Amino acid sequence: METRRDDVGIAIRSAFLTKGTKQKFSLFVLIVLSILLIFLETYKTKPLNYFRALVKDTIYRGALVVSTPSKTISSLSKYISEHTNLYRNYKKLQNENNELKDDISKSDFLELENSQLRKLIEEQVSSSKNIVSARVMMDKQSPYLNSYIINIGNNKKIKNGMEVLDGKNFIGRTVDVNFFSTRVLLVSDLNSKIPVVAEPSGNHSILSGHGVNMPTLEYLPKKHNVQNGDKIYTSGRAGIFSPGIPIGEAKVENNIIKVLLFSDLDQVTFVNVNLENKSSK
Repeated sequence: METRRDDVGIAIRSAFLTKGTKQKFSLFVLIVLSILLIFLETYKTKPLNYFRALVKDTIYRGALVVSTPSKTISSLSKYISEHTNLYRNYKKLQNENNELKDDISKSDFLELENSQLRKLIEEQVSSSKNIVSARVMMDKQSPYLNSYIINIGNNKKIKNGMEVLDGKNFIGRTVDVNFFSTRVLLVSDLNSKIPVVAEPSGNHSILSGHGVNMPTLEYLPKKHNVQNGDKIYTSGRAGIFSPGIPIGEAKVENNIIKVLLFSDLDQVTFVNVNLENKSSK
């Protein structure tokens, strides 16, 4: 059903009738201002143009000022988010870098171990003796006692008194043999006594260990000719060890003849055990 003009007039009058005096006046003023603003917008004069420009500039500037906190918060939130993502990516890259370093370290260690094992194989092939290689599992060092625990024993035909070598250098003998492990008494141990010979003097003596200090030559003849730099070898006397195994070189200090070992006992990883040792038969 169409709305007639009379109905619109009735609705307006009804609105005025249902309102209070103040409300009627406010509504009337708003209507008048709306009509006035519409009229002024269509009316073009310099004063009105200036006024309109001033009002619009005020509104625009006000909107800019009002929107500044929102933009600032948005920018700050974006900056924090980017910083968080950057830190997360940095930690991820750092973890990946550490993993790569670990992989490189493992690869370097495996390469080092591989080269040591190849060296042991070459020594076994070039040696005429029946030797077996073993890994040092534990290194027991104290001021007086020095020994290794190696990972072979009776399962590889190891017996007490067998020669233990680092490469071709004599470093000790087997004691306390178990089925899967053996203790090696090093030449630096307080209880170690090895018959040796000095070259080129040819003087025989006993190499005695002193714990952390270098072993010394004892029971030398009174008129011996041992000098600095003389090479010390196993003598083979009493058939205990094979003769001619290099041990170290002489170093004379205050009339005491110390022996600087050819092998650094703190750096040994693999050893060779001579299965043909005479004393073990």
